Amino acid sequence: MVEFQLRRRGIRDEAVLAAMSAVPRELFVPPELSELAYADEALPIEEGQTISQPWIVARMSELLEVRQGMPVLEVGTGSGYQTAVLAAMGCRVVSVERHAALAEVARARLAGLGLEASVRIEVGDGSRGWPADAPFEGIIVTAAAPSVPGALRDQLSDGGRLVIPVGRRDRQDLVQVVRSDSEFRTRDHGPCVFVPLVGAEAFPEGGGRPRSWRNRLRS
Repeated sequence: MVEFQLRRRGIRDEAVLAAMSAVPRELFVPPELSELAYADEALPIEEGQTISQPWIVARMSELLEVRQGMPVLEVGTGSGYQTAVLAAMGCRVVSVERHAALAEVARARLAGLGLEASVRIEVGDGSRGWPADAPFEGIIVTAAAPSVPGALRDQLSDGGRLVIPVGRRDRQDLVQVVRSDSEFRTRDHGPCVFVPLVGAEAFPEGGGRPRSWRNRLRS
C-alpha cells in the first residue's frame, strides 16, 4: 500500500508514510471486508459512514504539515483510522464523532494499539469544533461540508492549517485553509467525494448520501 498507492503517487512526507506503515488498517474495517483493508478504495463502516481510501488519508495528513506534539482537532472519528495515523505521527488529537457507537468502538481500537494517551474522542457536533481545547494547529475534517464552517476557522491558531472537503453532497473539492492572523488563505487540492458532515454549520440531517461511498481524490 505505502509503496504502490502512496509513495509512487506523490506522497513525500516520510512521517505520513511511516505512520501508515505502522498502523494496521485491517483492524479498522468490518471483519467481512478485511481482505480489502489495503485496497486503493474507501470502504463502508457502521452508521452509513466510511473508512477513507488510503491515498486520501495520506494526502490530508500531509496537507496538515504535522510536527511532534502538534494539537490537532479531527472532525469525524469514524473507524478511528485517521485518528490512529495522526497519533502515530506524534499529534495530540481531540476527535469529535456524532455517533456514540462509532466513538466507543474507535476508543477501544486505539487503546488496543496503545495510542489512548495521545487521543481523546468526544461525542458531539463536530461542525462546531471543540472550543474547550482550541486553538488547534491543525484541523482535519473527514466528511464534506457545503462551506468551511466559521467555528472551525475561528479555532485555528495563527499559522494553523485546516483540511476539509467542501461542496455539494455528491461532489466536493479538497480544500486547505491556512490562517495568518485574521486572514485565511484557501487552496484547492482537487475533486473528491465524501459522506456529508451533519451539524449546525454543515448539512442538515437527512437528504441522502453520495451515490458512491468511494470517498477518494480523483487524480
